[in-house]
Amino acid sequence: MPELPEVETTCRGLAPYLEGQWVRSVVVRQARLRWPVDPDFAKHIKNARILKLERRAKYLLVHTDKGCAIWHLGMSGSLRLVEQEESPEKHDHIDWRLDSGLTLRYRDPRRFGALLWTAADPLVHDLLSHLGPEPLSESFSGDYLFAASRKRKQSVKTFIMDGRIVVGVGNIYASESLFLAGIRPDREAGSISKARYLRLAEAIKKVLSRAIAQGGTTLRDFIGGDGKPGYFAQELNVYGRAGAPCPSCGSPVRDMVLGQRSTFFCTRCQR
Repeated sequence: MPELPEVETTCRGLAPYLEGQWVRSVVVRQARLRWPVDPDFAKHIKNARILKLERRAKYLLVHTDKGCAIWHLGMSGSLRLVEQEESPEKHDHIDWRLDSGLTLRYRDPRRFGALLWTAADPLVHDLLSHLGPEPLSESFSGDYLFAASRKRKQSVKTFIMDGRIVVGVGNIYASESLFLAGIRPDREAGSISKARYLRLAEAIKKVLSRAIAQGGTTLRDFIGGDGKPGYFAQELNVYGRAGAPCPSCGSPVRDMVLGQRSTFFCTRCQR
């Protein structure tokens, strides 16, 4: 599933080609996504000028002079730029035809993504208004995590994966951040000290920043390519490495299930 770094890389990859462009028309071949595409979406955005692309959590916000389109890539969605004469394939559900001669094409084999429209501030939309701070922002810190965790009995891993606490810390990045901070993923969130939360907040920032940076250096072509960031080649310390030696101490990496998600950790390095 696309996580925060994938969406951030997608945003950065597309922005130079979309910002300042006019959307001349929209073709919706398949409206039955996670939520149905508004039947009037094409009317809303026709001849709109794209002002800015930005990311909020795992959502891509396309601000125009008429309103804002909110994309969610779901589990298998991707965006790429193609020539307007290029024929769509089976899972190419939505096209935005731009005045540059390119088409922004949305592909989603599993159709768990979404395209929504709002004429209001997107940050007050029902999908976004309840979200916690961005993990790379100044408002996210160890002090914040410590205060938010008091009296919470859930595991620290499910705590930091809760979008109401902090956005964008998906399963891979939660495991990797907890490893860097030396914290067992099944520890009660409310039992962890402020000092350890300070380390965890810094670890989250480091892991996500590194993933975004690697996405930028291995970015696949958004023009005519598959529209997917190519940063999955990054080296992971524990995620998906059950039974392999811990890169720090050599002990076998263990796995467990927390919150119905696979979780990986080192019993010696994480306490």
